Amino acid sequence: MSDRQRTPAPGWQPNPRHRLALLLVDVDNAFFDPRGAFYFPGVEAVIGPLRELLTAAHAGGRLIVHARERHHAGLADFEGQKLPVHCVGDEFDALPFHGFEALPGEPVIPQRRYSAFFATELALLLREQGTERVIIAGVKTNLCIRATVQDAFAHGFQPIVVRGTVDSNRPHLHEAALEDIARYFGEVVPFETAIDWLTTPEDAVNGEGEL
Repeated sequence: MSDRQRTPAPGWQPNPRHRLALLLVDVDNAFFDPRGAFYFPGVEAVIGPLRELLTAAHAGGRLIVHARERHHAGLADFEGQKLPVHCVGDEFDALPFHGFEALPGEPVIPQRRYSAFFATELALLLREQGTERVIIAGVKTNLCIRATVQDAFAHGFQPIVVRGTVDSNRPHLHEAALEDIARYFGEVVPFETAIDWLTTPEDAVNGEGEL
């Protein structure tokens, strides 16, 4: 049998439900636990919506990816010129916030820069799964969320940010980042819209926010 005649095994075929994926960025102790290095009052407001978003993605059979900041112990890190040492190895800060642990089969992407795409396998992973649209949620809106959205756009994906599932300790930068995202890189949609997209029996939505 020639290579052209071979039929790929079912396990190599992308799941059509993965055309829409959920990417959780930095939903970790560093930002969400009061003991975390970068915890900020008010971040609790997005925990409930994030849990609902995750539940909807599970119910809809969507691809769920966890991007977690992770730095090497004892080694120089360029990001250290801007931020104090944080999220090192398996220390407390780098661990997932309670309830957001990756389930079996959910990829975890370690990231050392603000963007979950920079110097990681994320773009390759999403492309292999046939992903077209990516809901990006977590913290902080003006740093890791915005950087990840911009790189998602640069890689040819359609990034989506859901109101109420991203936050920042700098409200004015949070709003400015959302405006930038909506104008230049992707979509900023209401929470109810995202839940509908994740759970609908259809496998695609158009760019107008409709099924």
